[in-house]
Amino acid sequence: MELNRLFQGDCLEGFLRLESAAVDLAFADPPFNIGYEYDSYDDQKDSQEYLAWCRKWGQEIHRVLKPNGTFWLAIGDDFAAELKVAFSKLGFRCRSWVVWYYTFGVHCKKKFSRSHTHLFLFVKNPKAFTFNGDAIKVPSARQLVYADSRAKEGGKVPDDTWFLRPQDLQQSFTPEEDVWYFPRVCGTFKERAGWHGCQMPEQLLARIIRVSSNPGDLVLDPFAGSGTTLVVAKKLARRWLGFELSKNYADQIHARLDAISEGDPLVGSDDPVTSAPSTADGKRLKGEPPLILARPRGTKTEIDRGILEAYLAARDGLSTDRVIADRDLNREFVGLCERLGVPGQPREWNRRLFRLRKAGRLAGMRSRKTVINAVAMDCYEFACEIAIQQFSEHGCTLDTLLCDPNTADEFDRSVRHIAKSNLSSLLIRWTALRFRKRARDIRRKREKLLNHIRRPRIAYLAHDFDLQSVNEEPGLYWLQSADKQKRLYVGKTKNLRQRFRLQIKESTFDFWETPRQHLEICFAPADSEVLAGNQSYWIGKWQPLGNYSKFAAS
Repeated sequence: MELNRLFQGDCLEGFLRLESAAVDLAFADPPFNIGYEYDSYDDQKDSQEYLAWCRKWGQEIHRVLKPNGTFWLAIGDDFAAELKVAFSKLGFRCRSWVVWYYTFGVHCKKKFSRSHTHLFLFVKNPKAFTFNGDAIKVPSARQLVYADSRAKEGGKVPDDTWFLRPQDLQQSFTPEEDVWYFPRVCGTFKERAGWHGCQMPEQLLARIIRVSSNPGDLVLDPFAGSGTTLVVAKKLARRWLGFELSKNYADQIHARLDAISEGDPLVGSDDPVTSAPSTADGKRLKGEPPLILARPRGTKTEIDRGILEAYLAARDGLSTDRVIADRDLNREFVGLCERLGVPGQPREWNRRLFRLRKAGRLAGMRSRKTVINAVAMDCYEFACEIAIQQFSEHGCTLDTLLCDPNTADEFDRSVRHIAKSNLSSLLIRWTALRFRKRARDIRRKREKLLNHIRRPRIAYLAHDFDLQSVNEEPGLYWLQSADKQKRLYVGKTKNLRQRFRLQIKESTFDFWETPRQHLEICFAPADSEVLAGNQSYWIGKWQPLGNYSKFAAS
């Protein structure tokens, strides 16, 4: 059978086309037989008829699974116990009975409202099956709350645990509780595909696929539904195969699959608190106070807990650096600190978040990688550096610049003015963060980074500067007044011609009261790996006006 395909039709017919022992992981979220209105299926069968049907497709899953394969079943209360027994008789061994707890459960008038689904982890061979515990570890309470040195590095595998609703607790549901908590995908959520009422969250499927398969493995979903299993499998570089009875659903799944590529980020947060997306225009009853998840009272420990809670809720799976550098994420983090009643100001909360990371309080917390265009950073890092130095001359440290939202906005405007370009705040602040790291690295490794470079060439702006005489290659360059009385800037770049065009040729930046026609440019091609050390050496020797002083050799 052709792989990486969705087949429209009955799964029992589809199984006939699939050879035995071919599948690494099967995930089944069948109809629950509770009267849901599907467009091509009767969801209110006689109980015995429903169980007999489940045994048929369950037997087929057992057949197509590899000897070390894994089968996950999602099922409601009504038939959970019966199917566990039935599938055990088919030859499966139940390794875990997980309860998926979700918010926004369906309200019931004459019974307790349903807010969970059962997730059975079945294997064929209890002594040989895939279980990638490290791929789904979460920080433990010892790590995040108590900073206990006995905590295992990297966190712990989540528990299969019942838990109260997070909104009923004084402190919110956070990863340190290690429970399976993801919200049901409701109609108002951005993640909602919009045409299937029983859509699974991508992060829930990602946990299952990561723990029970490896890249390149084959993932099967016999009841594709909204297509989330196949979407996540594709994003996570697995091979995939699905069956879907409804032609309407199948057409929608095809469109959803065509819109993504391998390696695309998952939709939704991997943090329990933010699994339920925030709603900017959300409403509450008149006079009702904002939802308070916790109330830090002022002690250092309580403040740290509040900041950690706000970070976990705001970060969307991203790093502390990203939360600080991303204007929108930082606004959300700051807003959550305010709602939580964390004492202090935004700049103090951002600083404290940096310190918590440095102190190892976030150790073991996996983050999605932030990818910023390296060419764009190289093109405009001169504007960031000059702006940083200007701010530092007024007593503003780089930490203050990044952590104070108002100062950061002012910094953005300054960089855009110098660069004469409408650069994004994220690009500007991420480049500034890179300066912060590079200054630390240079101070530690400068001697190793310092090597001889070729004799520099000299050019002037007395006449039209001929960029064609400059090669597109890495190099170091010096800007000073022609009378050599003012040393202005020492730069490094991966592309000398491009940098000269942006910083000198097309810029209207005031070169520290040095007329452009009196500007002397010296430049020397050099290997990329020696640029940082040589720049540091010359900043220390020259003390130029425009360079970030902490790059200087000590």
